[in-house]
Amino acid sequence: MDQKSQGGSDTGLDPKVSALLAYLLGIVGGIVFYAISKDSYVRFHAMQSILLWVAIVIIYFILFFLGMVLPFIWFIDWIVYVGVFAIWILMMIKAYGGEKYKLPIIGDMAEKSANK
Repeated sequence: MDQKSQGGSDTGLDPKVSALLAYLLGIVGGIVFYAISKDSYVRFHAMQSILLWVAIVIIYFILFFLGMVLPFIWFIDWIVYVGVFAIWILMMIKAYGGEKYKLPIIGDMAEKSANK
């Protein structure tokens, strides 16, 4: 979990910058950096970004439909939005810091995909 990124990158950017951009640019950034990079550190963070944003979209759809039925769900929405923002910022900090931080569940999936 505490592996540090070292060396250059085939993207022309520092691997830590590429990993940060994979999160910052959302699912599109993740897809782009996963497709163009051969660096396992960048590919790990790019895939984790993709999986994170897919999970976020699914959660938002669930909350949206629950909000149609349960009017008090707006409070849970607000908590989820703040949590998602905090995770997004945390992952950018960890990626730029050179740390291969794995999120629960999707981290292992991202690691397997990055090593292919």
